[in-house]
Amino acid sequence: MSFTDFEIGILKGIQQIKCGFLDFLIPKISFLGNGGWIWITAAILLMIFKKTRKQGFTLALGLILCLLLNNLLLKNIIARQRPFDYDPSIRLIIPRPGEYSFPSGHTLTSFMAATVLWSADKKRFGIAALALASLIGFSRLYLQVHYLTDVLGGAVIGIVFGITAIAIINFIYKKYVHKEKTDNGANAG
Repeated sequence: MSFTDFEIGILKGIQQIKCGFLDFLIPKISFLGNGGWIWITAAILLMIFKKTRKQGFTLALGLILCLLLNNLLLKNIIARQRPFDYDPSIRLIIPRPGEYSFPSGHTLTSFMAATVLWSADKKRFGIAALALASLIGFSRLYLQVHYLTDVLGGAVIGIVFGITAIAIINFIYKKYVHKEKTDNGANAG
């Protein structure tokens, strides 16, 4: 048995909890990660308010990293086929997604966003974002459109992208935004 067969077995194991309620709910949870729209909306809302603007910029940068490095680079370099392409007996309850399987873009983007929001405010946004990211990752397994390693890899890479976005924005704020405030304060005196 190959490792891919083992991962297909995990997906079939998850199908043991399959029921009408989950078949209704899980696609809706997964939909939240489609195109990263929920995280794009969050970034825009955060950028509106001065108090959360830095987090909004960080989230926006993270989304750009996800698009460029995952969707345009990683997926095409690795080019892993989807579970339903490997095992034609898999029946989907959602339309067949395009692109390749590794890493899960839904999971990657969600964990990047959870990392950014967790670093900004652990209580309010971070815990909710982490819970949602976990549910979105699980949804990709339940829907049989990704392997477990796609989801785990997406989570790890998403965290790395989140940390990278945080570091870049912190550098920019320290070097340029904070310096500009200090310079303006010195000129005013």
